[in-house]
Amino acid sequence: MSYQVLARKYRPSSFSEVVGQEHVLKALENSISQNKLHQAYIFSGTRGVGKTTIARVFSKCLNCMQADSPQVIPCNKCSACEEIKIGRHMEFLEVDAASRTGVDDMRELLDSVQYKPANARFKIYLIDEVHMLSKSSFNALLKTLEEPPPHVMFLMATTEVEKVPKTVLSRCLQLNLKVIPEAKIQLHLKSLLDLESIKYDEESIALIADSAQGSVRDGLTLLDQAIAHGNGSLNTDDVKALLGTIDQSYIIELVEQVVAGNGDGAYNALHKITELNVEYEQVLKILISVFHKISLHQQLHNNESESIQRLAENLDPQITQLHYEIALNSLGKFHVHPHPKQALELCILRMLAFQPMGDVATPKEEKKNLKISSTPQVEIKKADTEHPAPEVIQNKRVSEKEETIAKEPNPSSLDLRSWNSMFDSLELSMFVRQVFSEFEFISFVDKTLVLKKSDDLINPTEGLKTEFIDSIGERLGYKISLAIESGDVIASPAVMQEQEAEEQLNQEKSSLLENPVLKDILDSFDGKIIDESINKVSS
Repeated sequence: MSYQVLARKYRPSSFSEVVGQEHVLKALENSISQNKLHQAYIFSGTRGVGKTTIARVFSKCLNCMQADSPQVIPCNKCSACEEIKIGRHMEFLEVDAASRTGVDDMRELLDSVQYKPANARFKIYLIDEVHMLSKSSFNALLKTLEEPPPHVMFLMATTEVEKVPKTVLSRCLQLNLKVIPEAKIQLHLKSLLDLESIKYDEESIALIADSAQGSVRDGLTLLDQAIAHGNGSLNTDDVKALLGTIDQSYIIELVEQVVAGNGDGAYNALHKITELNVEYEQVLKILISVFHKISLHQQLHNNESESIQRLAENLDPQITQLHYEIALNSLGKFHVHPHPKQALELCILRMLAFQPMGDVATPKEEKKNLKISSTPQVEIKKADTEHPAPEVIQNKRVSEKEETIAKEPNPSSLDLRSWNSMFDSLELSMFVRQVFSEFEFISFVDKTLVLKKSDDLINPTEGLKTEFIDSIGERLGYKISLAIESGDVIASPAVMQEQEAEEQLNQEKSSLLENPVLKDILDSFDGKIIDESINKVSS
C-alpha cells in the first residue's frame, strides 16, 4: 500500500477528533441534537484550521443511516459515512469554487436541487473556497440559497470571508474558526508520533508547532518533512536545519551589540548568523520575538532566561519599542527587497542609526545616578557682604524665568501657532519629541489637550504619553489629560518647522539673487543656486 501523508491518514472522522474549535463544534452538536438545522452554513478561517474537515464530519452526522434521525456522533460504518469519507456519495456534492467559477457551472449544479435524495436524508452541497465564485455565480446562487427545498443543505468554506457578498452572508449561518493554539498543536503532534512509534524530542515538536502558525495541516505537513529529513526520527538539529531557524543565543548576541551601539560587534554577530546558511526572514522573525520577550519582561517581570532579563534591565523600554517597530517594519517590506541579506543588514543598521543620545538611552537606575553625579559640587563658605554677586545672579535667573512665563500663551486661549511655540519649549526626551512632533493640535478645553495623528502612525505607549503630559503639566502648573484622534494631519509641529525652513530658504535664495554680481554670473553660465549650499552657509 502506498504511503499516506499524516494530514490525510489522521483526518478527523468525528467531532471528538477535531483539534480545537470547541465553539463551532458545540454549536453544530446543539443544532443536531435539537433538530434546529439551518439551510446554509459558511465556515470561515485561515488555512488548515478544519473548515472542510468539520463540514465533512457534519455531513456524515446529517446522513448517517445508523438511526432514523441525524446523529451527533456518526457511526463511520454505514455506507453513507464511508462514501462521504471518500467523496463518492451521490447526495454529497463537493465543489471546488476555485476551478468552477463560472455561472454555467453554478446553474448546472443547481439543476439537481429540486430532486429529492435517493438514499440519504439531505442533498448536501459543499462549496470550498466559495469566495472564488464570480459575481454572476453568486447571483445565480442567491435565490436557491434563500429558499432551498427542505431536503437541501448548503455548506460553504472560505479563507477570505470579506470577499463573499453581504447578500450571501445574510442568508447563511456564519461560523468563524480560530487559529489553533500552539500548545494544542504540540499535543496533537505528540499523539500522532506515539501512534506511529516515531522517536522525538520536546524542542523539535515545539519548533514545528511554532512554525505551523496555528494551522494543524501546516504542522502535519512540516512533521512529514521533518520525519523524512531525520530518516524516521526527530531531533532538534535536523528540524532547525529544515526550518531554517537558529539558536536564540546568536540573536541575543546580536541584540547585545546593537544595544551597546557597537557597530563592529553587531556586524560580526550578524556575520556568524549568515554563515549558518539560514533563512534571513526567519532570523528577522526571531529578532522580533526577542524584542517581544524583552518588552514583556520589562512590563510584567515574567520568568525569562537570564540573557533576556539582562537585556531588559539594560535597555530603556522606549528604545525596546523603537527597535521592535524597526524590525516589524523591515519584516513587512522584506518580500519587496531584491536581496534578503541586505534587508536584514539594513534593519540592523537602522537600529544602530537610531541609537538615541542622552538620557533616553540610559536605564532608569543609571539616570538617577547620572543626575546626582553630574550636579556640580559647590563649596559653602561664609557669606561675604562685600560680594553680593550670587544674589544678583539668582535674582536675574528668577526674572528670566518670570519673563519666560509671561511670554507663554494663555492656556485657555491656545491656538495652533501658540501650541507649536509651546511645544518647542517643552523639556522632552528626543524620542518623545520626535513622536509627538507628528501630532497636530486640535483644541485645549477643560484641561484636556486634543491632538490628531495620521492613520498610518501607531498610538504612542503609555510611557510616552506620561512623559509628554507631565512635561506640559510642569509648564502650565497643573495636570492635564490627553486625547488623540486619527485623521489627516496638515499642521503638526514637524510640518510647520519644515514650512518655516522652506520659507527661510526661499528668502535667502531671493536675497542672493538680488546681488547683481551673482545674478550676472548665473545668467552668463546658465547656472543655478544649490539649496544645500545655502543651508551650509546659513548654518
